Amino acid sequence: MKLKLYLNNDQSITKQYDEPVSIETIVKEVQNEVPYRIVSARFNRKVKRLNTVLTRSGTLELLDIRDPGARMSYQASLLLLFVKAVHDVAGPGVKVYVNNSLSKGLYTTLKKTELTDAFIEAVEERMRKLQREALPIHERTVLRDELMDGSIDPIPESLRSNLAYTPELKVMHLYSIEDEEWAFSSVLVPDTGYIDLFEVRKYRRGVLVRFPHPTSPGEVLPFEEQKVLYDAFSEERRWCKITGCHLASDLNRMILEEKEKELVFMNEALHEHKIASIAAQIVEQKKRVILIAGPSSSGKTTFANRLCIQLRVAGLNPLYIGTDNYYVGRANMPIGEDGKPDFEGIEALDLDLMNHDIQALLNGETVDLPVYNFKDGVKEFGKRILSIEANAPIVIEGLHGLNPKLSEHFEEADKFRIYISPLTQLNIDSMNRIPTTDARMLRRIVRDARFRDYSAAQTIEIWPRVNRGEDRNIFPYNIYADAFFNSQCIYELAVLKKYAKPLLEKITDDQPEYTEAQRLLNLLEYFVTMEDDEVIPNNSILREFIGGSVIV
Repeated sequence: MKLKLYLNNDQSITKQYDEPVSIETIVKEVQNEVPYRIVSARFNRKVKRLNTVLTRSGTLELLDIRDPGARMSYQASLLLLFVKAVHDVAGPGVKVYVNNSLSKGLYTTLKKTELTDAFIEAVEERMRKLQREALPIHERTVLRDELMDGSIDPIPESLRSNLAYTPELKVMHLYSIEDEEWAFSSVLVPDTGYIDLFEVRKYRRGVLVRFPHPTSPGEVLPFEEQKVLYDAFSEERRWCKITGCHLASDLNRMILEEKEKELVFMNEALHEHKIASIAAQIVEQKKRVILIAGPSSSGKTTFANRLCIQLRVAGLNPLYIGTDNYYVGRANMPIGEDGKPDFEGIEALDLDLMNHDIQALLNGETVDLPVYNFKDGVKEFGKRILSIEANAPIVIEGLHGLNPKLSEHFEEADKFRIYISPLTQLNIDSMNRIPTTDARMLRRIVRDARFRDYSAAQTIEIWPRVNRGEDRNIFPYNIYADAFFNSQCIYELAVLKKYAKPLLEKITDDQPEYTEAQRLLNLLEYFVTMEDDEVIPNNSILREFIGGSVIV
């Protein structure tokens, strides 16, 4: 049996085996040859647990947490360890809820226990003891019908309730450490010994379970306060309470009961109320330079235009400027580490010209603003010659809006910074969250296919580069935001499914993007398709991705 091994895609080697061999055995043979712990694997592009026994030749990829799927495996394994430790310390009656990602970890809340420093220390100490014992993590695969009719061992009622409104989910994988069992959408590591890097700390009203970030896989990075994001998630939880939609099953139930129209209108009303509130802050504080930034597929363009409308309602006449029009030009575009033009870095922008133009506008001068020709890769002039009123704000939207370097020449008192991102608060269940980056990638897959003639495979292929650019150019600066806008539409995955699923299904198992496509398809199984999207207003953030927008 011949196996071609790829070690974190950095190198490949070929190994020969005379009899069946477990992936874990192979991992032990090569672990010292790679810099970080291997926690997941793909055999012939299909995700496998490390204790899987291979019986035929093929290609085996061994992955650390730099890989998105491996990262989810590690997080799920860590959560099961955390819940096991909580129940060992405080008893099985304590309820654990995974709320959202925060400060390079997961923010959880616990019910029916007091979160004292002593309790947190005891939980972390228990986790480390369980980790040292390398307890096996058992898996059992069960059919939906078995779970629903009670023909197998008891399962949590919340899980049964979730399944009742998830008709496409036919198989579930339950994992356990001793007596602690839960269903996860990711494969878990073989034993607790693999879960060696984590930190547990009390934070606000909950507990942060922190783990390595893909930019630094061998350590848990120092804690950084993210108050803006915490407040944004708190607001989103209030929105979920208002709409009555907390889990995927809640959304599915509303669609199956034909109540999605009311949900859509409530979501859009909440968005408009928030945008109006941000506009009111700008007017009250008499800000002139409005800086908007956010990661890919956040809906920045729609938000910026809707904000301009609210500012006009308040009696102002804002000017909208997209930073993309200030690209340096194809001939001068910086080259990234991969040898390709780097459109993501701030060096791709002609900052001198942009600062000159904006300052001139603020001074009351008439300016010939550039329009970037993406086909030819050059700035064109003579198409947008403008001036603004004395009190008019300038709304500047782009990836680098919050980077201090972009606006360093403007008066600090004139600036108002807004960070935008679709922070997914809708969970699959109390233990399985939906990563925000997955929601954004699905948005981009749909938009790229509908408006840019990209296949889903092409979008998936470039996504790691997009993420690296965000880690470098966007996320570090959200701490400077004066306001946050959560652009998530609580109903959107049910809508995006209709468009994304056939695109993802075109990716075959001989393509490198197959594994990621299958992971996204598995996520979409938890959602009922919202077939009729005509009820979505034509100024909705979501229209920027599915089409029909009157704004972009």
